[in-house]
Amino acid sequence: MSESMKIVCLGDSITWGFPVGPSVSWVKSLQESLGVEIINKGINGNTTSDMLRRFDQAVLSYKPSHVIIMGGANDILMAESFDRIVTNIRLMDEKAEENGIKTVFGLPTPIDDRYLEDLLARIRDWMRNYAELKNIPVIAFNRAFYDEKGRLRTELLLLDGAHPAEEGYQEMFKQIDLHIFE
Repeated sequence: MSESMKIVCLGDSITWGFPVGPSVSWVKSLQESLGVEIINKGINGNTTSDMLRRFDQAVLSYKPSHVIIMGGANDILMAESFDRIVTNIRLMDEKAEENGIKTVFGLPTPIDDRYLEDLLARIRDWMRNYAELKNIPVIAFNRAFYDEKGRLRTELLLLDGAHPAEEGYQEMFKQIDLHIFE
């Protein structure tokens, strides 16, 4: 890894490490593996609108080499429109690109609610397609929560059906291909 590498992880509670905190987050595991400066800018309850609003301060002010953007679940819970969510994500990527920062998308983790999960799956599909067009690496965090038969591994989630348990955060980290940072 290059010495000039610095990564900001922008997101919500699942970036922050709710409910325990950053010490159990996938961000902490990533920092330990890469041995570079990684700044956890996850804020509980953040929507993609919140993330976009604080992008300059939370990301640009650190002059990172990379930003990992993961959000959308809180937007779904707040009944935000699909168009607003994907516009926010696209604008964050454009701000990063304009500032010479490599974007990495983290796909939102699943919610144990069929209706909400269907809405979130649409966001993930858009992120994958946009990432393919723009050659943006994608971390499929959502995959950590399904078994080989495609069943949701609810034991990796807290009782709220949305936040990862500690083991869930460890499984999220295992989805990261460290080569995307070379």
